[in-house]
Amino acid sequence: MRKTVLLLGGLAASLMATSALAQDINIKMGVLNDRSGIYADLAGEGSVIAAQMAVEDFDAAGKGINVEILSADHQNKPDVASNIARQWVDDEGVNVILDVPTSSTALAVNEVTRNANALMLNSTGGTSELTGSACSPHTAHWTYDTWALAHGTGSAMVEQGFDKWFFLTADYAFGHALEQDTAAVVEAAGGEVVGTVRHPFPGQDFSSFLLQAQSSGAQVIGLANAGGDTVNAIKQAAEFGIVQQGQSLAGLLIFLTDVHALGLEAAQGLVLTEAFYWDLNDETREWSARFEELDGDKPTMVQAGVYSAVLHYLKAVEATGSTDADEVIAKMKEMPTEDPIFGEGYLREDGRKIHDMYLFRVKSPEESEGPWDYYEVLATIPAERAFRPLEEGNCPLVE
Repeated sequence: MRKTVLLLGGLAASLMATSALAQDINIKMGVLNDRSGIYADLAGEGSVIAAQMAVEDFDAAGKGINVEILSADHQNKPDVASNIARQWVDDEGVNVILDVPTSSTALAVNEVTRNANALMLNSTGGTSELTGSACSPHTAHWTYDTWALAHGTGSAMVEQGFDKWFFLTADYAFGHALEQDTAAVVEAAGGEVVGTVRHPFPGQDFSSFLLQAQSSGAQVIGLANAGGDTVNAIKQAAEFGIVQQGQSLAGLLIFLTDVHALGLEAAQGLVLTEAFYWDLNDETREWSARFEELDGDKPTMVQAGVYSAVLHYLKAVEATGSTDADEVIAKMKEMPTEDPIFGEGYLREDGRKIHDMYLFRVKSPEESEGPWDYYEVLATIPAERAFRPLEEGNCPLVE
C-alpha cells in the first residue's frame, strides 16, 4: 500500500509539472546595453545573439515556451536605461532584462525591477554593490564583478613584487568601485597606493593623466576603466613609452575585444582576470565557433554570460511553469547551474552567480598561433575563492 501511495504521489507530481506547461508560456526578454558607444563591441548585438542561441539550444518553442527578444541602446546613461526599463516592464510586459553594461545604469535598472514582476540578469555591469548594499531580490549578477577582478589581478601582481600603485579611474560608479576594491587588495597584501586620478567617462585624451601616473613613482598603473577607455589609455601609454621605461600596466577589466582592437604588439604581457575564454576546453571552443559564425567575432565573457543566464532562467521557467519573478528567481537559486560556458555552479542567495574565474596573460605576437589566440592561462581561481564571501557583502537579503 505504501509503495502504491508513493507511486501515485510521484505520478501526480509528474502530471502537475506536465499540466503547468499544458498551455504555452509567453516570455519577453529585453537586452538593454550599449549598441553604439564604447561597449558596443564587447556587448551590443553580440549579447542579443547569445540570448537567441540560448533560447534555441534550450528548444524553448518545442517545450511550449514562446520567447520574444527586444533590444535597446541605453547610451550608457542611467536615466535613459531606467526609462526604457520602466516602459518595458510597465507597458510592454517584459519579464527579464538582460546584460546592462556600465555600473551606473545597472544600479538604475536594479531599482526599476526591485519591486516589479520582472528580473534583471546582469552580465556586464561590474559593481559589486549589486550583491552588496544595493542587492535586490529580483537581480542576479552573472559573469564577474569588481571584487573578483580586484582580487584576481591585484593580488597576483602584488605577490610578484609590484606593490606601488597609481590608479587611472573612470569617473563613475564602476570605476570608483574597481579602484576601491583593488586598492583594498593591494593594501591588505602590504602594498601602497601612491596616487589616483579620475578621468571623464567616456574619455579621449589621457595624456595629462598618464603623465601624472608616470611621475608618481608607482610601479603599476592600474586602469580602473573598461572598453574604449582602456584601449585608448593603453595606446597612449605606448606612445609615451611608459612600459618601456619600467612601469607596468594592469588592465583591471580587459575584454577579448579590447585585446583584439589593441593588437598583441601593444597588449602583450598584460595580466588580467576574466570568467571565460573561448579556447578553454572543447565545449567553449564548440560554442564559440557557433557564436562566431553568427557574430563575426569570438565572444566576450559577458556575451557568454548572457547565454548562460538565459539558459538557466528558461530552466527555471520550465520547472515552475511560471513567469512570476519571485517564483522563477527562487527556483534559479534552488537549482544548480550547468552549461558549456562556466560548467557547474550556482546562484547564491545574494544574487551572485558562483563559478571559476581565470588569471590570464596576453601572449606576444610570436607566441600566438592564429586569429584570436590571445591568452595564456596563468591560474584557475576556484569558485569559492573567486567572489566576495557572502557574509562580507552586507546584502540585506542575507540573514
